[in-house]
Amino acid sequence: MATLKLVSLFGRISLNLVVAVGGIITALPFLWMLSSSFKTTGEIFRFPPSLIPDTIALDNYAQLFTGYPFAAWYGNSLNIALLVTVSVLFFCSLAGFGFAKFRFAGKRSLFLVLLGSTMIPFQIILIPLFIFVSRLGWTNNHISLVVPFMAPAIGIFLMRQFITSIPNELIEAARVDGASDFRIYWQLIIPLVVPGLATLAIITFLGTWNNFLWPLTVLRREDILTLPVGMALMLTGVQAGSEPPFGPAMAASVLVSFPIIVVFVFVQRYYIAGLTVGAVKS
Repeated sequence: MATLKLVSLFGRISLNLVVAVGGIITALPFLWMLSSSFKTTGEIFRFPPSLIPDTIALDNYAQLFTGYPFAAWYGNSLNIALLVTVSVLFFCSLAGFGFAKFRFAGKRSLFLVLLGSTMIPFQIILIPLFIFVSRLGWTNNHISLVVPFMAPAIGIFLMRQFITSIPNELIEAARVDGASDFRIYWQLIIPLVVPGLATLAIITFLGTWNNFLWPLTVLRREDILTLPVGMALMLTGVQAGSEPPFGPAMAASVLVSFPIIVVFVFVQRYYIAGLTVGAVKS
């Protein structure tokens, strides 16, 4: 008995040590980035590196807002990410409800086409999509970053899997009580698939916030750029012989990470639940 307790204690200690080491390794790049945002360029590249800056200065953050339209980039990215996320949650859950609980002609074939489209890399449709939005006059406009991504196939599939797990008896009971299909969707389905919505929200917000290739393709004016493109412009748009602004870039990286951390902290409980339920039933 004592041996079993000793083995169990040793196992818990070992697991905690592994988790602690993994956490330190994961957090170390972020801590170095945070520390470097208060350093000069020479101190950033000094060897051996140090996590604690010699002097804490806010010059990098001040230069970020005085030398670049960083506030405009930040607002652009935030508005686009929120618009896309809200649109995806609404349209994907609505389409998922239709695929999960309604019968209509061609449903199976349409769903197979939907699944097949998830296997197509975005780079393949980049040029046709650019031609399409160009003919609509949407280039150099944030609408080109929102409308094409309002109902992704992977989001519809995810919500369909969650909604499929809801018993049909609940929906039939609501119809007997006189509820319309949209009322059933809004007042019955949505509250029951909150974990799935949280999972989709994090995936969508993170993907939109970090999207680089498509904004780089359709945006040209500096004041309407998003953060990833703007930060790339900071490092590549310097004059020949000039030093790239590594310090402000580190400060920008810290500020870019902040919304992602906030979103995950607020919905992590639902996100973890969403990874374990709903998506196992076909």
